[in-house]
Amino acid sequence: MPDIPLEAVENTEVQTPRAAGRRISEAVCIDTARVYDSCADKDCLSNLCVYFTETDQPAVDAASVIRCRGCEVLNVFSEIEKVPFNTGYYSVDNTFFFRVALDLYTGPNTQPQTVYGLSSHAKKSILYGSEGSVKVFSSEYAAGTPDRQFPAAATNPRAKIQVATPICLDARFSLRGDCIESITDPDAGIPEAVRQAFNGPFVIPPEDRAVRVTVGLFSIVQLERDVQILIPAYDYCMPEKACTGRAEDPCEAFSRIGFPVNEFFPPEQTEEPGDGGGSLPDCGCGK
Repeated sequence: MPDIPLEAVENTEVQTPRAAGRRISEAVCIDTARVYDSCADKDCLSNLCVYFTETDQPAVDAASVIRCRGCEVLNVFSEIEKVPFNTGYYSVDNTFFFRVALDLYTGPNTQPQTVYGLSSHAKKSILYGSEGSVKVFSSEYAAGTPDRQFPAAATNPRAKIQVATPICLDARFSLRGDCIESITDPDAGIPEAVRQAFNGPFVIPPEDRAVRVTVGLFSIVQLERDVQILIPAYDYCMPEKACTGRAEDPCEAFSRIGFPVNEFFPPEQTEEPGDGGGSLPDCGCGK
C-alpha cells in the first residue's frame, strides 16, 4: 500500500488490554458501514388489536378470561424516503409485526389453552443520512468461473433496527371498534415471511370479542452508509489461543463461578417506593 504520513499517530500507544504499549505502525483504509444518525425509543404501545387465525378464533370466542403469556417481534419492515426541503434527512417508516402468546381460560379451575395472534405497529423516525449520488458496482470472485457481477447499488442510506424482546404488559377483551386499527381484510398487507409463523388465514374478530394488548417496546433505529475510513493499525490479528480438541473440565469451569450470595441472602430495599428505586416504571399509558 502507498506510504501514508503518520505524524499524528506514530507515537501513539494503544491502550486496549491485548495491545497495551504497542505502537501504531501504519494507517489502513477500510470499507465499512458508518452510522450517520440514530435514535433510541422506549414505547408503550397500548390498544393494539390482535388478529387470530380461523383455527384459533373459536377458542378466543369461548374464553372468559385472557392473560398475556409473552410477545416477540417476528419482523420489522422499513421504508426510507427523503424529507422534502431538508437536505440529507430521511423519513424511516418501520412496521413492527408482533407474535403474541395468550392463555385462554373458559372457566374457574380450568387449564389454559395457549393461542397465538398477530399484532402490528407503525412508527416513523426522521434521521440524518447525508447525501450521495453515485452508483456502486462490485463483483464476487469464484475460482474457475467468471466473476459474478452484482447489480448496481445506489448510495442511499440503509436503515438498521435493533429491537429488544418486547414486554406484554396487558391483554383484555374489548369491542372491535375500540381497537386503533380499522381493517376489513386482516390478511391484506401481511408479508409472507410473517404469515408463515401462523397456522392459517386471519379472520375479523366479532364485534364484541376483540382482543387488544399493551406492549412495551425498546428499539434503536440507525441510518448507515458504506464509506471508506482511514484507521490506525498496529499489527495483524494473530490468534493467541492454541487449537485443542479437548473439552474443558466442567469442575474447572464451575470453580470460576462466584458464590451467589444474593440468592441466599436477598439484598434489602435501599430506597423508598415511589422514588425510582422500589416502584415499577410508568409505561405512559395513562392507566
